[in-house]
Amino acid sequence: MFKIQTLNKISLAGLSLLERDKYETASEMTNPDGIILRSFKMHDMELPASLLAVARAGAGVNNIPIDKCTEKGIVVFNTPGANANSVKELVIASMLVASRNMNAAIDWCKTLADKGDEVPQLVEKGKGQFVGHEIKGKTLGVIGLGAIGVMVANSASALGMKVIGSDPYISVDAAWGLSRDIKKAISLDNLIAESDYITVHVPLTDGTKGMFNADKFKIMKKGTVLLNFARGGLVKNEDLKAAIENGTIATYMTDFPDAELIGMKNVICVPHLGASSEEAEDNCAAMAAQQLKDYLEFGNIKNSVNFPNCSMPFTGRKRICVINKDIPNVIGQLTAIMAEEKINIAEFINKNKNGYAYNIIEIDSEVTDELMAEVMTKLKAAEGVIAVRLIG
Repeated sequence: MFKIQTLNKISLAGLSLLERDKYETASEMTNPDGIILRSFKMHDMELPASLLAVARAGAGVNNIPIDKCTEKGIVVFNTPGANANSVKELVIASMLVASRNMNAAIDWCKTLADKGDEVPQLVEKGKGQFVGHEIKGKTLGVIGLGAIGVMVANSASALGMKVIGSDPYISVDAAWGLSRDIKKAISLDNLIAESDYITVHVPLTDGTKGMFNADKFKIMKKGTVLLNFARGGLVKNEDLKAAIENGTIATYMTDFPDAELIGMKNVICVPHLGASSEEAEDNCAAMAAQQLKDYLEFGNIKNSVNFPNCSMPFTGRKRICVINKDIPNVIGQLTAIMAEEKINIAEFINKNKNGYAYNIIEIDSEVTDELMAEVMTKLKAAEGVIAVRLIG
């Protein structure tokens, strides 16, 4: 039976996939085989020697010690795209809120609470201060065309916006999902200069940190609406403040508040609500649980952030899964060990990623438990091998 530790409250849509006759799940557990979590910070956590995999019910993995897990042969999964629709809807809603000055208008209406019968007259008299803009016909620039960016682009186009996108690393699947009406930006600067609205959907890296700075604000149109539902740190607060003061930024909406932003005029903060829908939580939990289940039961890897995607239909034969450093002659060592023990390999698949490799070896021989134990010991001792696991 596999033991799964839950470090956050996980939706039953995910946990129900882990059958009770095969899995034990609990928030407090010793020697777990797998961990499912959401936002729990694992960096100060002692990683159990028993741990084989960590599944994050969400896309971001900043709360997981990836390098430490990789060194120990622990596969880390995330769930890209599972919450994409939830984030997309919030981005579209936020664009409408910003366009129609709804946040300020709602706050103003609350000041009329004690005006009694005067309210209708005061509303008609005061509404003019909140005149906004329609988004139809305006240009939206989408930076980052992953699962979320593609959905935002397509939905905005369906609402009548002119949409231009920028992503030098767009995947084939994402490209296929884009509406033909979405135009490719000549360059990032061109997108920024042409757009009335800009929404960013890129990860926070050394290359993207502070990407919206004084230089970028200089080339924007006056009155641009900037939306950041990707990560905090992508926008330099000091430069943003100056851009608001000079009228370049009409409204900045973000899902990543900090103390400075909350007090800044023309900034609307929401408390990281992108994936906070019941549907997104269910989708992320189900995807995380399924990926963890497929790895623990069959050795298949999909959507790992530290090891390559690698899968093979399970035939019922014994299956050996090997994680190793991607250095010369590891495969030669593995096959030589099998040949030395006269074990026939039925199928062998090898994939690599970022200096590491993963192998699934199915054997087509009747092998005693004693011999199998000897083979596993030899495989674990091979140069470059990090972890070995027998399935079946």
